[in-house]
Amino acid sequence: MQLTGAEIVIRCLQEEKVEYVFGYPGGSVLFIYDELFKQDKFKHVLVRHEQAAVHAADAYSRSSNKIGVCMVTSGPGVTNAVTGIATAHMDSVPMVIISGQVPTAYIGQDAFQECDTVGITRPCVKHNFLVKDVRDLAITLKKAFYIAKTGRPGPVLVDIPKDITNQKCEFDYPKTIAMRSYNPVVKGHSGQIKKAVQMLLEAKRPMIYAGGGVILSDAAEKLAKLARTLGYPVTNTLMGLGGYPATDKQSLGMLGMHGTYEANMAMQNCDVLIAVGARFDDRVIGNPVHFAEIPRKIIHIDIDPSSISKRVKVDVPIVGNLPDVLDELQKLLEASAGVPDSKALAVWWKQIDEWRGKKSLKYKQGKEVIMPQYVVEKLYEVTGGEAFITSDVGQHQMWAAQYYKFDKPRRWINSGGLGTMGVGLPYAMGVRFANPKATVACVTGEASIQMNIQELSTAKQFRLPIKIINLNNRYLGMVRQWQQMFHGNRYSESYVDALPDFVKLAESYGHVGMKIERPADVEPALREAFTKHKNDLVFMDFLTDQTANVYPMVAAGKGLSEMILAEEL
Repeated sequence: MQLTGAEIVIRCLQEEKVEYVFGYPGGSVLFIYDELFKQDKFKHVLVRHEQAAVHAADAYSRSSNKIGVCMVTSGPGVTNAVTGIATAHMDSVPMVIISGQVPTAYIGQDAFQECDTVGITRPCVKHNFLVKDVRDLAITLKKAFYIAKTGRPGPVLVDIPKDITNQKCEFDYPKTIAMRSYNPVVKGHSGQIKKAVQMLLEAKRPMIYAGGGVILSDAAEKLAKLARTLGYPVTNTLMGLGGYPATDKQSLGMLGMHGTYEANMAMQNCDVLIAVGARFDDRVIGNPVHFAEIPRKIIHIDIDPSSISKRVKVDVPIVGNLPDVLDELQKLLEASAGVPDSKALAVWWKQIDEWRGKKSLKYKQGKEVIMPQYVVEKLYEVTGGEAFITSDVGQHQMWAAQYYKFDKPRRWINSGGLGTMGVGLPYAMGVRFANPKATVACVTGEASIQMNIQELSTAKQFRLPIKIINLNNRYLGMVRQWQQMFHGNRYSESYVDALPDFVKLAESYGHVGMKIERPADVEPALREAFTKHKNDLVFMDFLTDQTANVYPMVAAGKGLSEMILAEEL
């Protein structure tokens, strides 16, 4: 059967059971969009900016464990998408990006809307392809989906020149794919796993450190089983929140730059540390030299061998798929004659409880000004901890991470590695498409929300009942906090002047707008938004304390236990 390249693209997406393609049409992808119009097996979501298309596909993937798909045109379509691609790459999100390109004969001729897509995206994708022959199109798309999902996941881009989409060839979509140069390890080394079990059982001050890999590989249940078998404390990274229930007594909360006192102190002072799908990045362990001052044995499980011993030297490296490795660990643990040292563990838990006694997340809510932490706490209460929460980047992101207790994986959707402002609203859109009956709230700030605010139009078109929680302090909050603490209160360009009336702006897009200025109105407003306006997008503009800072805080270049606490100021 002879099909055009455009028809082949559509058929491949159908074969991969794609539900939604997020995109924006343009000249070089018009043949594909023409074929898209003729089919009804998947839907296209027209965003208002290509960056939002990639973010929405990203969140669709994060919240569902499916591969997000987006489509953009050549030139500015691709360059607009780069921030979203880099965001997904840093957080290892599986995604396929289909980009149009000028006709093959025009490549390198500075044609209208031409750019070197493969060159521009090479540093921020897992892999990319330029299709130069229509006969290679189907196999290339099959490879793209396979590479995106397997091993350490990531975005894969397929660049398709316009003439390729109009040429014809026989269509055959392979059921399976094998690539000689790409064979990710799945099973962990049995000898290393045995060493890990022995080390864990000999621990006096053990610690389980879980990252985003637990979420990406759907290993949360297996991690919880291991933790409960051992009775050891668990801490999660920002990307790993929900990978272990936050309300569980063994959870010490998030660690790192804005982690809890107990999590950071336990991480620094443990004698055996097992890192599960985490990468010891700078926001988690602070200064590696300081982290290495207290000797400890480290077990590191990760699908990506390049992440192991990258920043911190480990004693027992285990390369493999987390669920497989955790299964093997569990079996060996249950078959072992050894048990954890209960006396040493009791002493360790007593120490942890003393650190917990610091109550490092406490704050004061008065009667006059709304504290941002209070809004997030009330959001947690009103939604019963069951909502999908997306966030932008900044202070509001940290408060959402600290005060919304995530008990389930894939409920917390934010940009961790790249720290991209503007993701919150398109993320919420992607989550809602992936989870059509879910409660979805976007926690944002007045600066971040304006970076992709045009997506209020997309949300209206597709009737997405997202709840936007705007913690409005009239500052670039995290920038202001650093300027206060490290730059002598010189607030250089961090005050947000000339803000729009967000209520009127939301209403102009056809949504519901609310302005909340008093602490007493916070909970009633939230309840109204989630009940009376359950089926509407509600933009809630909370005017919050302009001086509120995120604590605890580990300053850049400092050690994990060198925390600045609120009471110390």
